[in-house]
Amino acid sequence: MRVLGYGMMGLRVGLFLALICIRISDIAAQDAAALQALTESWGNLPPSWNTGDPCGNSWEGITCRNSRIVGITLANMDLMGQLSGDLATLSELRILDLSYNQRLTGPLPPSIGQLTRLTNLILVGCRFSGRIPNSVGSLEQLVYLSLNENRFTGEVPASIGNLRNLYWLDLADNQLTGSIPVSSGDTPGLDLLVNTKHFHFGKNRLSGPIPRSLFNSSMTLIHVLFDNNELTGSIPSTLGLVRTLEAVRFDRNSLSGDLPTNIGNLSNVNELVLSNNALTGPIPDLSGMESLSLLDLSNNSFEATEVPRWIATLQSLTTLMMEETSLEGSIPDEFFNIPQLQIVRLRNNQINGTFGIGSSYSSQLQLIDLQNNSIGAVTVAPGYNFTLMLADNPFCQDNRVSLSYCNIQQNPGSSYTTLQSCPDRRCPSEQISSPICNCAYPFTGTFIFRAPSSFGNSNYFRALQVDILRRLQIFRLPVESVAIRDVDVDEFGYLNMHLAVFPAGIDYFNRTGVISLAFVFSNQTYKPPEEYGPYVFRADIYTHFEGRSRDNSRTGIIVGAAIGASILLLLLICAGGYAYFQKKRAKKAKQQANPFVSWDPQGTGGDVPQLKGARFFTLEELQKCTHNFSEANNIGSGGYGKVYKGILPDGQMIAIKRSQHGSMQGSREFKNEVELLSRVHHKNLVKLVGFCFDKGEQTLVYEFIPNGTLMESLSGKSGIRMDWIRRLMVTLGSARGLQYLHELADPPIIHRDIKSNNILLDERLTAKVADFGLSKLFGDTDQKGYVTTQVKGTMGYLDPEYFMTNQLTEKSDVFSFGVVMLEMVTARQPIQDGKYIVKEIKEAMDRTKDLYNLERVMDTMLVTNTSMLVGFEKFVDLALKCVQDEGMYRPTMGEVVKEIEHIVKLAGMNPNADSAAPSQTYDGVSGGNFSHPYSDNSLFSYSGTIPLTRPE
Repeated sequence: MRVLGYGMMGLRVGLFLALICIRISDIAAQDAAALQALTESWGNLPPSWNTGDPCGNSWEGITCRNSRIVGITLANMDLMGQLSGDLATLSELRILDLSYNQRLTGPLPPSIGQLTRLTNLILVGCRFSGRIPNSVGSLEQLVYLSLNENRFTGEVPASIGNLRNLYWLDLADNQLTGSIPVSSGDTPGLDLLVNTKHFHFGKNRLSGPIPRSLFNSSMTLIHVLFDNNELTGSIPSTLGLVRTLEAVRFDRNSLSGDLPTNIGNLSNVNELVLSNNALTGPIPDLSGMESLSLLDLSNNSFEATEVPRWIATLQSLTTLMMEETSLEGSIPDEFFNIPQLQIVRLRNNQINGTFGIGSSYSSQLQLIDLQNNSIGAVTVAPGYNFTLMLADNPFCQDNRVSLSYCNIQQNPGSSYTTLQSCPDRRCPSEQISSPICNCAYPFTGTFIFRAPSSFGNSNYFRALQVDILRRLQIFRLPVESVAIRDVDVDEFGYLNMHLAVFPAGIDYFNRTGVISLAFVFSNQTYKPPEEYGPYVFRADIYTHFEGRSRDNSRTGIIVGAAIGASILLLLLICAGGYAYFQKKRAKKAKQQANPFVSWDPQGTGGDVPQLKGARFFTLEELQKCTHNFSEANNIGSGGYGKVYKGILPDGQMIAIKRSQHGSMQGSREFKNEVELLSRVHHKNLVKLVGFCFDKGEQTLVYEFIPNGTLMESLSGKSGIRMDWIRRLMVTLGSARGLQYLHELADPPIIHRDIKSNNILLDERLTAKVADFGLSKLFGDTDQKGYVTTQVKGTMGYLDPEYFMTNQLTEKSDVFSFGVVMLEMVTARQPIQDGKYIVKEIKEAMDRTKDLYNLERVMDTMLVTNTSMLVGFEKFVDLALKCVQDEGMYRPTMGEVVKEIEHIVKLAGMNPNADSAAPSQTYDGVSGGNFSHPYSDNSLFSYSGTIPLTRPE
């Protein structure tokens, strides 16, 4: 009996342990399934992510605790794709760092607010776009929120004011608009962030006044950076209540009014930059700012005042910039004896009297710029070792004076000599010589210091090299040496320097090393010396990973024979439970990865995409509309599939673009395309009526456009006579549609396949841009203004710059549109009889003759009535601007629209008229017999490997 009792007890313990095992396996399976679903929308994943369990198989960038995923750190891995809502399933996630992945795009999913344990949300230098979701305010444990250097739009979410644990808030370098949110009633605001140290909002488009309530004495802010925005009004006196401040930037806004006098109480401020505003009134006494190193009040409208004597009391001052601030009088003798003084810029003032500097001045002095003042005499001790600039003063205007400092000079110091320790060392291709003469593939990037108190010199930067190396080695990273190169000051007043970090003991970093280095900078783990102030790091893509395989040895478990059977039984139970729940979770993850799996005809099922006016059609509905897709209703075909004409029960005519099964997209890509088409609404864009995702169908339903394509009208196939006025109006309409995509869609969109076959004409000959199958979100572009992607489009219309570099920009659409404009003139396809339209026009042109001597290549319909071609030369000039080889020389679509509107007015037409509708039929044919306006077929349709030649 006793043995039986012990046996029952053992069985209970075994079952209890089995349940625990199943539960642990279940939770772990949840995380694994969620991560698998999340990454289905990602490309270019690390090789270790191909097999096994994220925790058990040591996936790179994944940190686990008790079989739960608590960290995803994949900075600088060149990931591509979007961030899906599956992320919310990782309920134990603490750290998410996807920084420096410039091909991560799309919006931040609102479900991110469900990650309630998240402490670090770091997405620096990606290409995320859209609005920052209000749900971010639900992340109450958040300490670091870094969304800078993306393409976020809309207002700063007021809900961020709920993040009472927030230490670092960086939303700089986006496209944020609206006012600065502050609390009101039950609505939170930034003024509630009393524990936050960093407000970084520079390089956005924030507008309106700075609220008085934004600052209060309870705050512990050290950095307040609102530079390069569109703020108006005055600087509130409440700023002077935040006594912890160390760096303040409100430069390059439209601020006005007097400076608050209590700003001088901020004794801890090192950097105060208020330049390039419209500030007025007197310059207050700032002698109480005893820590001040950088003072920049340049380019304001202060009252005329003597050069302040209190400046000489600022013993920490290194840089003084007060250009064009209405200073007058002479400079006090003690001015240049400030011990740390390096740079003085006082040009464009009314400083007069005698400028004198003896043998006693700061040993750090590098530059004195007093150009364009009223200085009448100069006494300078010989042998001075700094740059002196005195051009455009009365003293230098005397022809007898021929001194170097009287010559007009550009401000020096904005670029510095590259630091090279081994200039003669030759390294293999793409490798770089390290400071200790070893060749390697370094981890590289750019430091951008946003409020440096000193612009330094080579000695400063060598000291910084030593500091960075020491800190990285303290962090136990595999680093041998670091080098700083190419230091300069940019147009925003930021100090930029290129950093190269060299690996130790080998000539490249593996993925773990790159992830670790990137995280040190993206997470602000590395803190530079105080004089450099706050920074952002912009990492370069690293491609030289070692790719070494690792063998994971497994240690066998030796168990006593007496308990072997029990352990075996327990393991079998666990294995069975794990397999069951893993299968269940995998099925669920697969369903979640399919966004249409739970849709119903009313669109009330789960995970319905955000649609604006697009309707869900069942397959049966579309079959009825088209008589079961009869060939009689087939109006075209292309690589995507066939296009059918249909009639809805309410009488609306529709065009149904039905994919063939061999060309079906993935469900997530199809969902994204439907979302894209459903939210663009403009009279010059073809309207998406709805879609069908039913019984294996992927079908788009458009409004029916009766007069076919522009190409058909120009070629005469449609029977519509395209006179000059109608061509102008069609050009204007299609340009406006494209301008909407570039400038008004949110986020903006690059069409990528503009051609006359994708411009349709309705019953009033209103132009409508169609076929968004190749479109890319403009939010996908990086800080350089392009997105790197496979070349797709139609030969003859392809931007040669995009063709050669794979770098797609909005100017690629402009090039294609320029080719369409030349089609308007010639009625020829871009490549016809082996001739390229752009080259033909350029060779035939003679600007000294009427119509530029283009009659030989013009459409004969236009040549027969040249007296009506008002604005023809301006039209051709604009087209040729659009087809410039380099995108930087092409106009924007907004500029194109304005120029065409001007030409239309010259022709005596109203550019805001609804259409250029035909009032009668032409050649006995009414405007209505078209073949395939929605198909994407073309003799020159292109998608794939770039050939070795390019268009002329």
